[in-house]
Amino acid sequence: MAEASAARRLFFPSLAGYSAAWLANDLVAGAMLAAIAIPEQLATARLAGMPAQAGLYAFIAGSLLFAAFGANRYLSVGADSTIAPIFAGSLAALAATGSVEYAALVGFTALAAGSFLLLAGLLRAGWIADLLSVPVTVGFLAGISAHIIVGQLPALLGTADPGGPLPLRFYGILRTVPGINWYAAGVGVLVLAITLAAERLNPRIPGALIGLGAAGLLTALGHFEAHGVAMLGALSSAAPHLTLPTLDDVPQLLPSLPIAAIVALVCMMQTSATVRSFPSATGPEREDVSRDFAAVGLGSIVAGLAGSFAVDASPPRTAVAQTAGGRSQLAGVIAAAAIGALLVFGAGLPAYLPKAALAGILIFIGMRIFRVGAMREIAEGGGPEIWLVATSALLVIVLPIEIGMLLSIGLSLAQGIFIVARPPSQQLFKVPGTTIWWPSQPDAPGERLPGVLVFAPTAPISFTNANYVIDRLRASLAAAPETVTLIVIECEGVIYVDYTGSQELQREIAALRGAGIAVSIARLEDPRAQASAARSGLLDALGPGHVFKSVHEALVAAGKEKPPASVDARGFPVSDSR
Repeated sequence: MAEASAARRLFFPSLAGYSAAWLANDLVAGAMLAAIAIPEQLATARLAGMPAQAGLYAFIAGSLLFAAFGANRYLSVGADSTIAPIFAGSLAALAATGSVEYAALVGFTALAAGSFLLLAGLLRAGWIADLLSVPVTVGFLAGISAHIIVGQLPALLGTADPGGPLPLRFYGILRTVPGINWYAAGVGVLVLAITLAAERLNPRIPGALIGLGAAGLLTALGHFEAHGVAMLGALSSAAPHLTLPTLDDVPQLLPSLPIAAIVALVCMMQTSATVRSFPSATGPEREDVSRDFAAVGLGSIVAGLAGSFAVDASPPRTAVAQTAGGRSQLAGVIAAAAIGALLVFGAGLPAYLPKAALAGILIFIGMRIFRVGAMREIAEGGGPEIWLVATSALLVIVLPIEIGMLLSIGLSLAQGIFIVARPPSQQLFKVPGTTIWWPSQPDAPGERLPGVLVFAPTAPISFTNANYVIDRLRASLAAAPETVTLIVIECEGVIYVDYTGSQELQREIAALRGAGIAVSIARLEDPRAQASAARSGLLDALGPGHVFKSVHEALVAAGKEKPPASVDARGFPVSDSR
């Protein structure tokens, strides 16, 4: 019995405790997923520079592997328009799109990205997704949106693609406008309009599928192919063969490894965000994001072996699965089965689809990725962080996409380092009539005690900020209106003290004491901070009787304040919050 329970946890965990009453919901959700996924996966395959059936293979691999191993009940995994431009634009510089070499690079990128994701899952490295800030993420998604929209304009307009870097490519497209094929443009705009209208009416309406059906019917009745409208062509009905790259292939494939790492990082970010937006854990359980990383990684590995490309979690499709009443990953399995049936019995249907129709769907996807609402919220609530959005977008638009993505990731890390390296570190003042010490406010400036400086760093003290914190302390000391004889460092915000930070503080404490100024610390509450301060010698440097539970306790010990009339169960003055 225990072995069976463990197997259920390892395989198809979303089916644990499955009830027959859920089946109708999963059937409806699966049908809706298939209706939305078919046009989206066909379009994304075009975006990836791969045959149309590769997108359907990606959905089947991603859905089945995530259903077998993933934890979240709703997450939909398959070909995704966020990562497709990243690897397609980068790999096109290594091999001609559509060539055998290009297909091999795409497959190897999927294998490598999937391996990175699997490793991240096994190492429980879900925190990696948090390395990208929201403003930087919104910015590079806007850049990817520009790549998608501009890249699809030639197909939509029925004109030649001038190629080249994105700004020059857009300029070249503008010069081809007089040669528009109005039949192709009409079909593409029609599909875009239907998709937009369906989403506005109800996101559960498969507008893209309706648009493709209308485009196919219109093209057949109007004989648009005779007017120069490029067609998608029939799908290959041959079953994919699982293939591994040989050792001889590896030297040619290795240049795609950095691209695979970027794809894996974006997948982690998007998977994490989607799981948090559509949680399925209940009660005391927590979402197992790391397990979901591993499941998405396995989907990418199998997709790559099957001649397809890397897969990712899809927020829109996941939303459809949840709102349609899906109760488990059986909905994804049903959708994968429906798409498999299309490959077997309806492979000839896409022969009637104009490429302009898929371009219309991709432009819709690009518009959806360009998150105007999120930008507005960042501008209103994040202040100068809107410049991170703009800078990240420009990097991806102006530079080669993989370099722009790497620099955007670096920008996010630099933002995090700057915040830690320049923490708010300030003097505190006594709130009149209390034992509370608080930063000065314009409407409540607070009180000073003669000869006392209470100073609060509000971040871990480390090699990145120790000198800055000490400089702020010295500035507060220099600005004091009278001679300071006691400094109390209020450490509520200090959650760690590394070796370098400790050594710098010890030197400063020795210098202050040499100048006749006593130094104590208060409220070093975090266990990690206490352990690191003891290990690095900081507590020994302070000496006995110089570490306190509150600022007030430190001041009482120094004879600067009177003992409290009463204390709480922890020994704090009853009115003391610092």
